[in-house]
Amino acid sequence: MSIFKNLSCIAFFVVMPISFIDASSIPVTLDSYHAHPPIHSYLNSAAIPQGLSPDDIKAVYNLPATGGSGTIAIISAFHHKDLESDLAAFDSEFNLTQCTIKNKCLEVHQMALLIKTDSGWDMETALDSEWAHAIAPKAKILIVEAVNDGGTELMKAVDYASSRSDVVSISMSWGGDEFKGETKLDSHFISKNGKASYFASSGDDGAGASWPAASSNVISVGGTSLHLIETKSKAGKISIRLNSETAWNGSGGGVSSYESAPAYQKDYSIPRSNGMRAIPDVSFAADPMYGFSVYHNDKGVSGKNSGWNVVGGTSAGAPQWAAINSLGKGITLNTLYKDKDSASNSAFFRDIVSGKNGSCAYYCTARKRYDYVTGLGSPVTWKF
Repeated sequence: MSIFKNLSCIAFFVVMPISFIDASSIPVTLDSYHAHPPIHSYLNSAAIPQGLSPDDIKAVYNLPATGGSGTIAIISAFHHKDLESDLAAFDSEFNLTQCTIKNKCLEVHQMALLIKTDSGWDMETALDSEWAHAIAPKAKILIVEAVNDGGTELMKAVDYASSRSDVVSISMSWGGDEFKGETKLDSHFISKNGKASYFASSGDDGAGASWPAASSNVISVGGTSLHLIETKSKAGKISIRLNSETAWNGSGGGVSSYESAPAYQKDYSIPRSNGMRAIPDVSFAADPMYGFSVYHNDKGVSGKNSGWNVVGGTSAGAPQWAAINSLGKGITLNTLYKDKDSASNSAFFRDIVSGKNGSCAYYCTARKRYDYVTGLGSPVTWKF
């Protein structure tokens, strides 16, 4: 379904409140940290999808129709009690293989027995699960539900995902202000098997660094705007093609206040970082005006978000990059910068060279090679 189209079973959840986090490694300021999901709904709910479809995105980014292996872990907060039915509706609409708890494609791990619900986080969890499954239909989806949106509880959820040997990607579609002592948590973004890659949204407030995207062990995902052209075949089939991709004005990005430049960025020689960690690393479609079709039926709780929604924000990029990694299992921070620095860089990235996310001159303007709005660029392959 094109973005240009006009309007016309019981779930069994795994509960294991185990904490792997070392209390001595938690900065005091993490206790006061609260994350928010960078997500935006462009249109009120409707009976049919009005946003981008999986086929649209796969065409834009040259992704395969199917594939994926291993487990994609999605770190969320609060409990989404209707997640499985939301995902089922999405899969049915777009002719995707059903991803259910019964067929072991979907697993929901609650970090406590009783967790409150939250409508905003429900929408985020629906977006993340639906689009991770859309990009990598053969991968398993693990939803890890933190007790709340506090830093300590979210890190417990991250640690659980990190402990799983089956997890290949960990998506964190949330963020908040950086804080003193955040570097002490970098080790938590290394999986027990040493093979999982971590992805986090860079934020939706324009210029400025956020955490955990600023961690030197996390792939930070910024945002772009897709400019699409719709065509109609003689048979009446509607398809879209990409006209251009520019920086989205809400994309978070900048220079970390606490994280030093990691080796992969030093080797790449990012201008004007002053020896500190630069974000984002990569980018993905985020502009809610050309957003993603997301099914979330909150049964009238909010009064407007029941059914199909058009959703954007950098929170959409983290789970989809995580899914792309499931397709090829070649994405690490080191490989991303080496791929972009190679003579064949255009086979890996679409360099985003226009657009801004603020009025801070150099740091707010997209340009060739690397910029603080879209990083190295958007993917044009899954084979990194």
